[in-house]
Amino acid sequence: MKPFTQILGSWSRSWGLVLFALVLLPLPTPAAKPGELDWARSLVNVEITFKSHDAFQPWNSNTLTLTKHGLVVADGEVLTTAQHLPTHTLVRLQKGGRGRWYDARVKWWDAEANLALITTDAPAFWTGLQPAELMSTVLPVPEFNLVRWREGNLENRKVEFSRFTVDEGALGFAPQMVLEVSTDLGGRLGWAEIIEHDGRVAGLTTFGSTRLCGVMPASFIQRVLTAHRADRFPGLGYFDFIWQQGKNPALVAELGETGAPRGVVVQASGLNGRKPDFSLQSGDILLEIGGFDIDSEGDYLDPDYGYLQLENLATRAHFAGDILPMKILRGGKELKVDYVLPKAEFANETVPREVFYAPPAYVVTGGLVFQPLSQAFLRGWGDDWRKNAPFRLQYYQHAEPADGRKSLVVLTGVMPDAINIGYQEAAMLVVDRVNGKVVATLADLMAALAEPKDGVHRFEFMKGHGLQRLLLDAADLDAATKRVVESYGIPAATRL
Repeated sequence: MKPFTQILGSWSRSWGLVLFALVLLPLPTPAAKPGELDWARSLVNVEITFKSHDAFQPWNSNTLTLTKHGLVVADGEVLTTAQHLPTHTLVRLQKGGRGRWYDARVKWWDAEANLALITTDAPAFWTGLQPAELMSTVLPVPEFNLVRWREGNLENRKVEFSRFTVDEGALGFAPQMVLEVSTDLGGRLGWAEIIEHDGRVAGLTTFGSTRLCGVMPASFIQRVLTAHRADRFPGLGYFDFIWQQGKNPALVAELGETGAPRGVVVQASGLNGRKPDFSLQSGDILLEIGGFDIDSEGDYLDPDYGYLQLENLATRAHFAGDILPMKILRGGKELKVDYVLPKAEFANETVPREVFYAPPAYVVTGGLVFQPLSQAFLRGWGDDWRKNAPFRLQYYQHAEPADGRKSLVVLTGVMPDAINIGYQEAAMLVVDRVNGKVVATLADLMAALAEPKDGVHRFEFMKGHGLQRLLLDAADLDAATKRVVESYGIPAATRL
């Protein structure tokens, strides 16, 4: 019989071999938590190369490139925001945060909705990717997660719910609900990063700073995408009327309201050059929109998101062309009216927020530089353009010209030449007439220049400007224009 110590040693060696073998076995992978998603398989990078035009010398442009995020939402479809896409010349996609870039193309985009769908014909790009799930309703939970690619690594950081609010879209003026979240993340945000909760997408960021970030809710995104895929998306609508709060008891009493103030007072309808919708009139008290009561501050109680401004009802569950039933008080009597939602279009604005599909238009004549007045031009004054751009130009964003013209032309500057001596400092003047003809477009300007009077071109500007008129010699105008174009290296005197 073997000694006990020998037997014990054999057991020890045997158990040691067993334990060593167990160590070599692969550890079991922990089960994924319910709702957990590998965002690296759904979040991709989008590289956009686009043209940026000089606001004050519109014949000059730079080519810029930036990278933001995209989200796989269906087979062959990457969703991102439409920002920076309107003037794109090249789009590429990258998965995994690093490595190969794939040439891509834009399948669809809408400026007012600020959404775009991108695809690529490269099968290798789609391998291993999977569509993410969008929330149908975004609940105000205390915390969300912000997911983004950063220096080739996937970053997942907590952000705090701040509030739901209503604002214009990033590219347009149609109202949208915005989810605001507070964050202490470094660097600028708003590059279509994912905001998620429990493995589902709550929204995409559209603007941000180091402290606050605006998010387009997934509920809005999903509704627009569903309509687009069914070929039933006519565009976003908006309310084309001005209102004021109905908190002044004397005002609402004069308009026929009794009891506690409720609703808002319509001041005018038919904004942005649209014919007034005569279902609403000045002096009406707007009490209800689409079944939602409007309080005296202009808010309604949303069943999902709490109190929101009434403008959200234009896009909450409707698109352009839909009919919204409204209840109003007119002359002390309650009436029900049907309001047709107008389509939000830049062409309807006196000072359009954007001008897409073509490079900026301009006319150079005798060294005078003329451009259409647009918000894109005003943004040439930088991020604080609302403070820095001339008030006399910004004024027309909120007040239409007295004669009702639907667009405006601005003398943006003067390129010195012998023909314009004495006028070199003239700039930022809204044109009223040229040679006695009303000018609302550059085409009007060109037509008026064909008819000088008494050998002189007379340029007249809107009242309120220091310089009211400017005269140029008609006989020398064409020669002067040619000199200026050649001297300053301008590719063409006009681009309409």
